[in-house]
Amino acid sequence: MISSLMVSNRGEIARRVFRTCRDLGIATVAVYSDADADAPHVREADTAVRLPGSAAADTYLRGELLVRAALDAGADAVHPGYGFLSENAEFAQRVLDAGLTWIGPPPRAIADMGSKTRAKTLMAASGVPVLGAVDPDAATAADLPLLVKAAAGGGGRGMRIVRALSDLPAALAAARAEAASAFGSDEVFCEPYLETGRHVEVQVLADTHGTVWTLGERDCSLQRRHQKVIEESPAPGLADDTRRRMAEAAAAAARAIGYAGAGTVEFLLGADGRFFFLEMNTRLQVEHPVTECVTGLDLVALQLRIAEGAALTGEPPAPRGHAIEARLYAEDPARDWRPQTGTIHRFDFPGETTTFAPVTFATGPAESGLRIDSGVDDGTVVGADYDAMLAKAVAWAPTRTAAARRLADALARARIHGVDTNRDLLVRALRHPEFLSGAVDTDFLARHRDALLTESKDGLPALGAVAAALADAAARRGTGPLPRDLPSGWRNLPAQPQVKRFQTTDGTQYEVRYRFGRDGLELEGLPGVRLISSAPDRVVLESDGVRRTFDVSVYAAADTVWVDTPGLHAAYRPISRFPEPTEHVAPGSLLAPMPGTVVRIAFGEGDPVAAGRPLLWLEAMKMEHEVASPTDGVLAELRVRPGQQVEVGAVLAVVEPHPAAPSADSAGTDEAATTGSKGLTS
Repeated sequence: MISSLMVSNRGEIARRVFRTCRDLGIATVAVYSDADADAPHVREADTAVRLPGSAAADTYLRGELLVRAALDAGADAVHPGYGFLSENAEFAQRVLDAGLTWIGPPPRAIADMGSKTRAKTLMAASGVPVLGAVDPDAATAADLPLLVKAAAGGGGRGMRIVRALSDLPAALAAARAEAASAFGSDEVFCEPYLETGRHVEVQVLADTHGTVWTLGERDCSLQRRHQKVIEESPAPGLADDTRRRMAEAAAAAARAIGYAGAGTVEFLLGADGRFFFLEMNTRLQVEHPVTECVTGLDLVALQLRIAEGAALTGEPPAPRGHAIEARLYAEDPARDWRPQTGTIHRFDFPGETTTFAPVTFATGPAESGLRIDSGVDDGTVVGADYDAMLAKAVAWAPTRTAAARRLADALARARIHGVDTNRDLLVRALRHPEFLSGAVDTDFLARHRDALLTESKDGLPALGAVAAALADAAARRGTGPLPRDLPSGWRNLPAQPQVKRFQTTDGTQYEVRYRFGRDGLELEGLPGVRLISSAPDRVVLESDGVRRTFDVSVYAAADTVWVDTPGLHAAYRPISRFPEPTEHVAPGSLLAPMPGTVVRIAFGEGDPVAAGRPLLWLEAMKMEHEVASPTDGVLAELRVRPGQQVEVGAVLAVVEPHPAAPSADSAGTDEAATTGSKGLTS
């Protein structure tokens, strides 16, 4: 019997496992890096063990340290969560050799599925349909497009789409380098790429007595950079025969490798209804909550029961209703998904039904629910060392349309202050007519990119700046010699307007010029706006007959004002009338667009470079970002080396343009192109 369990992981998955352990009366042990010393999962555990260092390679990827932590804390079982060493057969064996219970499948099953090439061979021998590999040396135009994939890992790492044979050598080299960095193996392979395929996976659960359950399927087609963003269960529009055959194939895959525990068999579904094995994840999936919400099962509790030797009895419950999950990332989709760092000042989802637990069905078929699984709370610092996911929001309802509406509304009403997120994109995707029709595929986000990233054109950002200015005026009310019921800036006679200037995170600047007189508020440039009421935390404005309430939150330490109203969630930074002088940076300097680690460098000092060619790669939040040359020229200075950690704004390199090429002006306004972000240049 398990009495004390250590989660060899961090963030929301550690909190998720701890939730079940508390329900079952099992003591909990957390591990934490120095970067996670104040993280929520550390505070919630009964015991916590420090892993010295911050980088994943020094902490959560050190199997020997993790086993020692479990033994030192008196744990008798280890749950790996997902990511890090969760699918590492050597780590699983190390746990077992230490006399601890491993919450997962046998190490041999992990090893069998750890290599995608070996897994495909095993699945084909078991009758599971697979996509045939394409020999890159023999590839022809008829094989295009191709997908280059890392054999030893997933999560979008080591993947490249190839649409022209001339691009194949570079794609293979880049994928191998990225795979070696991420997984310790540079083995890659090629397979046909289905442009508008769907990613559909089946949840399996197997005990050690020969029973295999399939618990419905999940559609995970909405992806960016081959990483899932929105998942749901059941998969919309799936024919009953296809659903049955997928479940049978998943069960066959589990039996073929002697599987035990929770796992997921992933398939690529074509438009013609044919499906092909992609891989098997030998762990609990990030998106497991949607299965829990439609079945009412606690998959973590079942993992623990199976690890203790219990048998699965009876038949698995049939899915009921529909559940949709959205992953909330600290990233800027408009800037090619650039990761964001900072401090979470406020994290609140009004109307939340539960956290880290299935939504109950007990109150009747008309009931819907909202589940939030979060790795952060107020005050959490989001750094660049780990994945950018902050939380998962999950809605359950009797129908898919109702679940999508509930989830979109919850995201729209959430208060998330401190870092930019993909929240607006998620809301627009969930409300998009094509998504609501069930027409989802892996190209959805790319196909609708412009519509999903379109900012509000109804003047709300400007009104948000007005609200920030008037909230500040309300906060100053009564601090001078005038009566408290008179607004700050009130004048008995006409006078110069009060002026407030703000800048949003995308660089847009707003100037608010206003005065209070006998007739109330006068706004220059916005004659149709009328002030209804103002307070330091709330401003009500009427614009052309439409009344809106703006919630205003001031974070003095961060010198930022966050303004929320339906359709607008924005941070405004006050611009001083007397700005500090900026440090001079040489023209042509490439500045780090984010904190991260330099993983590869393509050129040396003195080498000629071409505009748009990658110069180096930064890794931040488990994603690689190319930093490219902004112009044709010569790499005059290279100030970093592989493995070096850099802060945002650090000078990475200096490109000296050819005399005939356009050169940077004295203010340094060039921008370097990046694949994962835009490099800032001076």
